[in-house]
Amino acid sequence: MSAVVPNRVDGDGRACVSLAELIALGARVGRAKLAPTESRAARSGQQSSRLYGRGMDYAESRVYQAGDDVRRMDWRLTARSGRLHTKLFQEEREGRLLVLLDTHASMRFGTRVRFKSVQAARAAAVAAWLAVRAGERVGMMAFGAHDRLLRPQGAARGALAVCGALAEWDVLPAMDGAEPLSAALLRARRLQHGASRVLLLSDGFSADAEARQHLLELKVRAEVGVLVVADALERAPPPPGRYPLEHAGERRDVVLLGERQRREFQQALGSGPARLEALAHGTGLRCRVVDTRDDPLAAVGELLGVAGMRR
Repeated sequence: MSAVVPNRVDGDGRACVSLAELIALGARVGRAKLAPTESRAARSGQQSSRLYGRGMDYAESRVYQAGDDVRRMDWRLTARSGRLHTKLFQEEREGRLLVLLDTHASMRFGTRVRFKSVQAARAAAVAAWLAVRAGERVGMMAFGAHDRLLRPQGAARGALAVCGALAEWDVLPAMDGAEPLSAALLRARRLQHGASRVLLLSDGFSADAEARQHLLELKVRAEVGVLVVADALERAPPPPGRYPLEHAGERRDVVLLGERQRREFQQALGSGPARLEALAHGTGLRCRVVDTRDDPLAAVGELLGVAGMRR
C-alpha cells in the first residue's frame, strides 16, 4: 500500500487524522531496541521458551551432551575448563508487529485536543515507527466500523504504509453494525501471519465476555499489549457546569452540577475504557491508558518493551 492518500485534503489532527503528523512522528523515534520475544509455540503446559538453533546470535555455552553438533564446540572454554563445552545460538526470527485498530463509532469522540480515533492513529504510527526502526515488520488490522487488513512490511516503507492506511481508513464510510472484540480477536488469530507482538488500540466499548478467552489464546502465540484510549470525561468526573455535546449533527447541552450526578455521568461514559483495562489486567497483559491529551510515545514504547528510546 502506498503511503500517499490520493484525492484527500490532509486532516486537521483533531477530528481527522493528519497524514503529515503521522509521518513526522518517525523523527521522534530513535534507533529503538525492542526486548527479544520468546517462542510462543504451543507445547505441554503452554510454557514459552527460547529456541536455540543454528542462527547467528550466540546465547551461551554449556557442557557437551551426547548428540551435540561437534561443529559448535566451544574450544576456548573447553581448554580453560578441561571439559567439553558446546555453543548454543538463539534462533534468529524476524520480529513482526500486528496492530489491532478499533474503528467503532465510539472512537470518534473527544472533548480535549483530539478525537480518540485520532489519538489511536497517532499511537499506531508510533508503534509502526518503533517496530521498523528495530528491524521488525509491521502490519495492521482494523475492526469495528471498518474491516481492513494491511499485510506486514519492513523498513521505512512498512511504517509509511501504516501511516497511509491510517489516513485512508479514517475517511472511509462506516459499515453498519458493530464487531465485538471477541470476533476481532478471532479474526486476528487467523490473520496473525506469525506476528511475535500484537498491540491492541481500543476504547473498550466493544469488549465482551468472550474476548477474555481469545486474549488468552492470542497471548500463547505472541506478546500482547493493550493501549486503552480514553477521553478526559471518561477517566474522571468533570467539574460542575454545562457541557455542549454534539452527535449526528444534533447538539444538546448536558448540565452537570451535583457530585453524584457528575460521578454517575463519568462512570457511564467511561464504562468501555474501564472494562478493557480490567480485562487486560485480568488476563495478565501489559496495559496502559492514555487520554486524548497525552503524548502516546512513552506508553507505546513501554508496551512494546522498548529500551534506549530517544525522545
